[in-house]
Amino acid sequence: MDIALRPALAADAAALAGIYNHYIAHTCVTFETEPVEAAGMAARIAETADAGLPWLVAEGSAGILGYAYASKWKGRCAYRYTVESTVYLDPASTGAGVGGRLYAALIDAIRACGMHAVIGGIALPNAASVRLHERLGFREAGRFEQVGWKQERWVDVGYWQLLL
Repeated sequence: MDIALRPALAADAAALAGIYNHYIAHTCVTFETEPVEAAGMAARIAETADAGLPWLVAEGSAGILGYAYASKWKGRCAYRYTVESTVYLDPASTGAGVGGRLYAALIDAIRACGMHAVIGGIALPNAASVRLHERLGFREAGRFEQVGWKQERWVDVGYWQLLL
């Protein structure tokens, strides 16, 4: 699949919200429960850029296939070299290698920002996300049991870590 990777723009917000809203409505991979509007997504893109962190988009001939970004892990100063990574794909783009290329590019961009550690949180079970993280060098760092309630069930969250 021919894809281009580029920084996210405010003009991408509606398409990114559309991708994300699918996961809000139909899965437990995000703990958000209400749809995100384009304006809210544009504000998130701007917040990430203002923090000096990357937000990337994968684009194909049919439009945006997915996105990935880094966010601050915690607000305390000692955490300043650690970020949390996030990746979402249009459901029609899964299984085609887009996620791996996008996530690898995000890791390179995070490294270029001078970060030391990347944390990936995964709502469990999610074998595909675990495989993706481990293929990129992440190691399981811990698991919190039953910390989220969504779709009428308790959801565990595992954390994977990559030291740069």
